[in-house]
Order: sequence, then structure tokens, then C-alpha cells
Amino acid sequence: MSIHINLELTDHCNIKCTMCSQSMRDDAHGGPKKFMDWDTWVTSLHGLAGLDDDVHLCPHWLGEPTIHPEFDRFVEYAFAINLNNRLFREFKLHTNGVVLSEKRARLLLRLANSNGQLKDTFRFLHFSVDALSPEVYADVKGADRGRLVQKNIARFLRLRDELGLDWPKVTLGFVVQPGNAHEAPAFVTHWQPQLRDPALCWDWPSEVRDAIYFRPLNTGDQAASDALHAQTCRAAGLAVPDGNRIRSAESF
Repeated sequence: MSIHINLELTDHCNIKCTMCSQSMRDDAHGGPKKFMDWDTWVTSLHGLAGLDDDVHLCPHWLGEPTIHPEFDRFVEYAFAINLNNRLFREFKLHTNGVVLSEKRARLLLRLANSNGQLKDTFRFLHFSVDALSPEVYADVKGADRGRLVQKNIARFLRLRDELGLDWPKVTLGFVVQPGNAHEAPAFVTHWQPQLRDPALCWDWPSEVRDAIYFRPLNTGDQAASDALHAQTCRAAGLAVPDGNRIRSAESF
């Protein structure tokens, strides 16, 4: 058994994705947006000690964790006190990739491959990308950051290869919607060679490997959204089942 715990570092975000509820309101959780303070982070982490089930930890929910002013300090501390996986068995990070300098990329790679924990502890780094061209990125994500995000992800993948490291596995997410569906085949063509034998997924990746994940948009007309998702996945070369609803679950 495992427990999935999201310790949200912040509910602020640095972009305004058209499909994200966080960007549609000033209060993500019914109150002013905030950043987690250091004492709360420390207390929360130590509170994981002694749980019978494996803990899968993620410092994200509605906001962008990497814009926390002390993000590097927070994650470095988490791994420093997790010797022998006494607090969490698995760690995953979801990010839009806007704030990922070379220094931070090297930090994450070092933590993912540090001693004193099981080698696959830092399991996944998930990038929410959702577009290929700068123009479509700006339209879907509400910010002109497409070229920067591509640069940051490509550098992270290159560093992982240059350092000969296996972890974390990298997932590139693409929420299929009318404004970006036409870019799906080119998205695969662009990113597939840069990843390590990636799985091409129409549902949340089930294998521990690099992946490109096409996710359906949640809308009021879910049947139409699921049909576009299935059509787009087929156009991108995924061998998907018959039918319009091809995902197996209400996946993230």
C-alpha cells in the first residue's frame, strides 16, 4: 500500500494556462494565495515518520512549486533527512519548467542520484508543456515562455545524459484541446529523440520510464473532449483502442 501526499509549496503560479482552474480565480483554495513557510515544511516532513505505508511525496497541487523563494532549500532538506527512505519512498515533481536554471537542474539531478536512499526515490519529473510552437504555447499557457521552457527541458535532458544518470524519469505532458491538437504529431517528433525510449501514452504513464503523455481536457462537453483526445492520439502515432474515450481512468 502507498499514501500519496501533496505538500503544496505554493498556490501561486507564474503562467495562466487556459485549461487550469488556478488561473481563473484569485483564491485557489478559498483564501489569499500563499507560500508555505519553513516551519510548516519541516514539521510536515517529520510528521511522515513512522507511517506503515509507503509515502509518495509531491510538493505540488494547484500552484507552481519552483517559484517558491526557497524551493531549492526545501527540496534539498527533504532529501537530506530521508536517509534510508525513512520519510518517503517516492518523490515526484510537477512543474511548467519556466524556472529551471542549469544550477537548479544540477541540484535536482544530484538529489535524485544521491546516496542513502533507494536509487529510484526521485521517480518522476513531470513537465506540463502542452504546445510546441511559441505561438500556440503563448495562446494555451497565457505567457510567452515557450522557447524558454524548451531550452530548460532540453538542457535538463542533456545534463542527465552527460552525467550518465538514470533518475529521475521525465514525463512531458500535453493537455489536448482545440487550440493545440494540431501540434501533437510535431510534439512527438520534436521530443521523442531527446527522451530515452519514451512511452507514448494516452493515459497516465504506467511504466517507470520517460514518457510523452497526451491527456484529455476536462470540459462541460466531455464526450467531445474525449473524441478530440482519441483523434489526436491516433494522429500522433499512438496505437490506441477503438472508441472515443480511450483513457482507463480519471487520470491527472
